[in-house]
Order: sequence, then C-alpha cells, then structure tokens
Amino acid sequence: MRFAISTAFLPVSELAAIARAADDLGYDALAVPDHVVDLEMLRTPYPYTADGSRRWGFDAEWPDPWVLVGALAAMTERLRFFTSVYVPAMRSPFQVAKSVGTAAVLSGNRVALGVGIGWCEEEFELLEQGFRTRGRRTDEGLALMKRLWEPGWTEFEGEHYSAPRLVMEPTPTAPVPIYVGGLSEVAFRRAARHDGWVGDMFRTDEALRWAARLREVRDEAGATGDFRVVVALTDALLPEQFARAEEGGITDCMTMPWAYYTGLEATLEQKLDGMARFAEDVVRPMAR
Repeated sequence: MRFAISTAFLPVSELAAIARAADDLGYDALAVPDHVVDLEMLRTPYPYTADGSRRWGFDAEWPDPWVLVGALAAMTERLRFFTSVYVPAMRSPFQVAKSVGTAAVLSGNRVALGVGIGWCEEEFELLEQGFRTRGRRTDEGLALMKRLWEPGWTEFEGEHYSAPRLVMEPTPTAPVPIYVGGLSEVAFRRAARHDGWVGDMFRTDEALRWAARLREVRDEAGATGDFRVVVALTDALLPEQFARAEEGGITDCMTMPWAYYTGLEATLEQKLDGMARFAEDVVRPMAR
C-alpha cells in the first residue's frame, strides 16, 4: 500500500513544508486537485455530496497544479505527484501536454496525470470549452498528448483536434502515467485503457466494490500490466485495516493524516506532527 498526502484546500503557504516532510517520511506522493475558478453561483450541483453543495469554502486555495508540481519537485528528491483530478477538456490539449511534459522533465519523471471529464458546466462556459463534448474530447486529447510526449515529429488528425507536422520539446524520458477518475461505467472503461483509477472518499467496503468492478472491466477489455487504484478511505486507521484494502485491490490511499490526531483545522505544526505519527504508525509498517 502506498500513501499520498492530499493537498486539497490547503493554504499554498504550507505546501512546501508538507512536501518536504512527505519526501522525508516515506510517503509516495502528493495528490493535487484542480479548479481554475470557484464561481459563486452555480446551476450545476456538486456530484459528490448528497445535497449537491461543495465541500469547500470560497476561501479555499486552488493553485495551478503544474506550476505547483514544478516548484515542489525542485525541493524534493523522491516524492511523486499526481492530480486528483485535472480536467483537460477545459483546456487546449497542446497546453496541457506542454505543462505536464515540462513538469515530468523537471521532476525526473515523478508525475502522473490524473484526469476527469469535469462536472461544473459553468466553469467550462467561462473557459469557452464545450461541456457536452467533454468525454469525447478527453479521450481524443489524451491520445494527442501521448503523441506530443514522444520525441521527434508528430502529426495528428481527430474529430476535435488536429496537428500538422510539429515537435514539442522538452519531452519526458519515460511515459507519463494516466489515471482516470469517475464512478460511471464509461469512466471505468476509460480507466481500463490507461494506468489507473482515482476515486473519492469511501468506506472500505464500498472502495472494495469499486476495485472489484474495475478488475472486471479490465478483464473484459483484456487489459494487462500495473494498474493503480487510488482512493481515500474514511474508516481505516490501523495497518491491518489498510492491509485488508490492499488485499482487495486498493493500491494507493490519499490521506490527510493530521485529521486522525488533531482534526482538519490543524496548524502547520500539527499537520507535520500528524504526518510523522502516521508514517510511524502506518506507512512504515505497511512498507515492510
């Protein structure tokens, strides 16, 4: 089992210290969320709460993921970074490929691109991108990005995007893993075509059901190779509880360890203390 520190809603001023601590303490990665803006009024309900309300306040900070990863990679040595999740269909795939590819080069291939199709129609409208075509554009955009991350000349012709003969440098020296978020069957099939799946906050039993379904979908698609199943478990604290999840196919857990010991409204010092305690109690025992 690998553990990733979730940076959702944390003050940007704390992230350098948290990244350095995660690097030193043996955490595998930092999970970085994505929104360009937070609109005051929305028609679109948030899909991951019962009443459609957002989980965060308007003072929550949303740094650009790839600017953040570039900065934090420069002050860490082994820590990985992935987005949980990034919405490429709100942007040009050329710009996304450039940002992610540059972050991969600067970090020594320590990045993975976690993607979702997005839920907030108003944010798409603000960025002048089509909401109804976002699924097809995500699939086509990922195919284009993989081509752009290869060295040498590239050409591409699709329904939504095309590229004349061109090069994009620098290019990563290893493939950028792609993880897919979402709870629909379409999302599961999309994930099966790539390198992993990023889920939400679940109790362990529910997470295990999703992991089992992902195995079925991958088997149906004939998918092979390593595949990461990344979730946040709301009812696991002890190594044996995480071991049960691992046995059922959960490979990575996102966490805010200070929540176990102090609460979500912890100071930076309490966050660092919680990370150290959780590393001693869980991360290191699970790595043996």
